[in-house]
Amino acid sequence: MIKFNQVHKRYPGGYQALKNVSFDIAAGEMVFLTGHSGAGKSTLLKLIAAIERPNLGSVLVNSQNVGVLKERALPYLRRNLGIIFQDHKLLFDRSVFDNVMLPLNVTGVHPKEGAKRARAALDKVGLLKREKSNPIALSGGEQQRLAIARAIVNRPAILIADEPTANLDAEYAGAIIDLFVDFHRVGVTVMIATHDEQAIARASNGAKARTLRLTSGKLAVAELAAPDSAAPMPNPPEPAP
Repeated sequence: MIKFNQVHKRYPGGYQALKNVSFDIAAGEMVFLTGHSGAGKSTLLKLIAAIERPNLGSVLVNSQNVGVLKERALPYLRRNLGIIFQDHKLLFDRSVFDNVMLPLNVTGVHPKEGAKRARAALDKVGLLKREKSNPIALSGGEQQRLAIARAIVNRPAILIADEPTANLDAEYAGAIIDLFVDFHRVGVTVMIATHDEQAIARASNGAKARTLRLTSGKLAVAELAAPDSAAPMPNPPEPAP
């Protein structure tokens, strides 16, 4: 489903965000991505969605090398992805309801069915009563929940989230993690970048979740939370200069 093969990502100015990262995620897995601030978590998620491209190595999603996809092919890739960004990327000229409807409009879902699904998604994140509000009127935590509703409304095969429980109180953070677990249970591949160890522990109580840890751009360890898991998968050695 997702495969990184010796991926390097360097930004202009020489900053090396990812160094020789390799791992595989099977369809239907739930994976947490952890590491210190600046470890490369957000960059890694952006590579999956082809928002960023690797300098070396390959990123495969559903057997497609997304690092070399042409711009016109990207919308088709992203139709199968639910993406939750740290900065939400909400549209402030549209209502809460219209923000959630946007992915359904793009993919041609019938308006009646779309409205039903949009309200169901808003209900799951506790925002159904705010559907007519403008996103700018929402708190930071409410904006985060709106971004999650928009990401899940299209029933994606892959759900990736960058710090989805940030700015949420404990009750809603727990509810959001439970929602991700529910998607995992019905076969959605879920990958979450987070510092929230409580969220990882909560998910691991209801699902077999794997943890990938980044340290200064390198994959330090890949471990399964479940006791019957496979052994950790180390990074391959870096190529000789």
